[in-house]
Amino acid sequence: MIAIDLNADLGESFGSWTLGDDDAMLEVVTSANVACGFHAGDPSTLWRTVHAAARHGVVVGAQVGYHDLAGFGRRFIDVEPEDLAADVIYQIGALAGVARAAGTRVRYVKPHGALYNAIVGHADQAAAVVAAVTAYDDDLAVVGLPGSAFLAAAERAGLRTVREAFADRAYAADGTLVSRREPGAVLHDPEEIATRMVDLVTSGRIRAVTGESIAVQADSICVHGDSVGAVGIARAVYEALTAAGTRVRSFVE
Repeated sequence: MIAIDLNADLGESFGSWTLGDDDAMLEVVTSANVACGFHAGDPSTLWRTVHAAARHGVVVGAQVGYHDLAGFGRRFIDVEPEDLAADVIYQIGALAGVARAAGTRVRYVKPHGALYNAIVGHADQAAAVVAAVTAYDDDLAVVGLPGSAFLAAAERAGLRTVREAFADRAYAADGTLVSRREPGAVLHDPEEIATRMVDLVTSGRIRAVTGESIAVQADSICVHGDSVGAVGIARAVYEALTAAGTRVRSFVE
């Protein structure tokens, strides 16, 4: 039986600003990428999210990003690799402490937003994130875009790598994500998205915005928790995959 993980970016509320419906998402997904306070999230939000993930039996991962609360981590920062590595270690450690108190633990690391996109090709920053994970705990898995400099560096370092596809994002012909600044970059129709993900899982291919079918290998599918209708999208993807005979389960089982 084909198996696939379903993950979501969660814990991204901050103070009185509520983003997404984490409780509802945790009833659907199998892995939770929890913000660590640099691009989003605060201690109370992290605690509630991790505690709820533990209650639902959802695997917890550290969603690390640039130190950019104002920009939600979606702005590239030309940070020195040594500083970036320290930032990533700091974020993992913060979430790991909260997770331990909630009776669970961090099992993987996934970069967020601009950092995720930067380390597709930015070798120095990719190496810095890998160095941080290796220094903190080399048993942690890392999640990233297939073909990225990040996953290549992680493989060389002996880390477990998890290839990720995006349910609610459009793809360019080269397998990268279409910039959020471009029209049509974010998808919203749950039925369309679910059909795309079944095709992806069963055939290893997805249709790019330019019309061609491109190869995309994935071990995990992400639904962004801050997308409009995110819970409905996640449920549609889960139900469609299950109906197609795919087992939806975490990659760390």
